[in-house]
Amino acid sequence: GARHGILFKTAVSLEEAGKVDIVALDKTGTITNGQPKVTDILPVDGISEQELLETAFSLEKKSEHPLAKAIVEYGEEKNFTVSVVDNFKAVPGNGLTGTLNEETLMGGNLLFIEKSLSISEKIKHSAEQLASAGKTPLFFARNNKLLGIIAVADTIKKDSPQAIRELQNMGIRVVMITGDNERSAKAIGKLAGVDEVIAGVLPEGKEKEIARLKEQGSVIMVGDGINDAPALTRADIGI
Repeated sequence: GARHGILFKTAVSLEEAGKVDIVALDKTGTITNGQPKVTDILPVDGISEQELLETAFSLEKKSEHPLAKAIVEYGEEKNFTVSVVDNFKAVPGNGLTGTLNEETLMGGNLLFIEKSLSISEKIKHSAEQLASAGKTPLFFARNNKLLGIIAVADTIKKDSPQAIRELQNMGIRVVMITGDNERSAKAIGKLAGVDEVIAGVLPEGKEKEIARLKEQGSVIMVGDGINDAPALTRADIGI
């Protein structure tokens, strides 16, 4: 194990790993590379692509989320000007808020944005199409007026499907857990070949899902982030 860079906290955990029924995998950074890229920019009528991007760039610059990183990298490549956003607040699993020149900025998923403004069916349809292609649509608004959607996609690690197949060949059920919307998550889950997709889970909800899975058998949780810590602890074995 040490030769392969694997550390076992206890001998019991190594022994128990051989009796596992279910492996729950976090999506971002575990199944995927965790390095999302901007794929689509869809400003609403009357808003320029630059205006949408510069607003998103300024807001996401203060976020630590992998999806934010994709927008920041894109903005830096295009040499967009970044404005200093005040009163920045991140709502885990939902989105971001802040103020710029006394105007309120918002960015995040559809559920988060819809709490403050109404989104047309046409725009929702565009977001659904993006999600069906395995992309994550992020909505941005200023003063409760929608500016548009920026879609971001993360790529699957090239060895993920094979690793998942090998687990399944051992008789283990493989579950993917993610905060992504259901359409986007199912598209990734299908490519990866998992048995079940649990989508739309906020960071604090992962632990509850692991507790639920434990009712069905012995569970290993595999994650890579600080926000996975409660789920890793709740599982029979955390990796």
